[in-house]
Amino acid sequence: MTRSQLPAFIIGTASDLHKQLGDSYRSSYGTIMNSFYEMEHDYVDQLKERSDMKLWHVGPVSLRNQDLPDKLVRGDKTSADCDRCLSWLDSRKPRSVLYICFGSLGRFTRTQLCEIASGLEASEHPFIWVVRYGGEPSEWMPEGFEERVICRGRGLIISGWAPQLLILNHEAVGGFVTHCGWNSCMEGASAGLPMITWPLFAEQFFNEKLILDVLRIGIAIGVKVCRSKEEERMMVRREEIRRAVNELMGSGEEADGRRERAREVGKMARRAVEEGGSSYNELSSLIENLLTLKAGKIQSGKNGE
Repeated sequence: MTRSQLPAFIIGTASDLHKQLGDSYRSSYGTIMNSFYEMEHDYVDQLKERSDMKLWHVGPVSLRNQDLPDKLVRGDKTSADCDRCLSWLDSRKPRSVLYICFGSLGRFTRTQLCEIASGLEASEHPFIWVVRYGGEPSEWMPEGFEERVICRGRGLIISGWAPQLLILNHEAVGGFVTHCGWNSCMEGASAGLPMITWPLFAEQFFNEKLILDVLRIGIAIGVKVCRSKEEERMMVRREEIRRAVNELMGSGEEADGRRERAREVGKMARRAVEEGGSSYNELSSLIENLLTLKAGKIQSGKNGE
């Protein structure tokens, strides 16, 4: 990690809110994490060894509810026509579509959006792209992009909230461009997808390291600076975007190995939440611990303590 990749709460410029959160964490009885032991076992073991705080890994929570209505509204009501989105995906070959989403807070300048669009067009891979921008698409789209790409069915753009769980788990989707927010990392990993990492701010550069260097299921777009304001971020040019997309979605020994490792992570995630899995057992332990704690307080009350 370089200093420029570190968030404010690490380099000593944390806000009062961050300090309050830290104090709250240190005084808590325990922590429940949306993760699973097999994905980051070395770090789980170290944290348990170096802290007296109780810790339970109960994720991926996105695998807990598999009903269609739950997947549709995870986080918010989708702004897209779900039937249209799924119909578009059904018409594509397995593992051929790239999904691009930068989370609920990931916004870019008009120039950067134009570069992303140009890079996607140059890659010639079909895509679904979730765009959050306050103005009209005509303000950032390259000239003729809608006619050449969208109208010809090569890409689908969603404005607002998308049914991400449904998209990621569709058989047509073969890769994920992500801002490395933790929920997105977990959902992409659980779906068994290789990723292009494009961290923006907060802890996202740490999450990128996990995807790239520990799990080895991703390709870095090359961002080196942690910035919450879109106008302060480094520009990623269309050629770098085209290169990363073709590398992720292409063929060859390296790409095939990345996909196979991603599939194995997805299998581990599903096993973790099944009966007898690590997260299943952790959730059972959590419930038992809280029941014991409650019973102890009740008994103390009866004894007048």
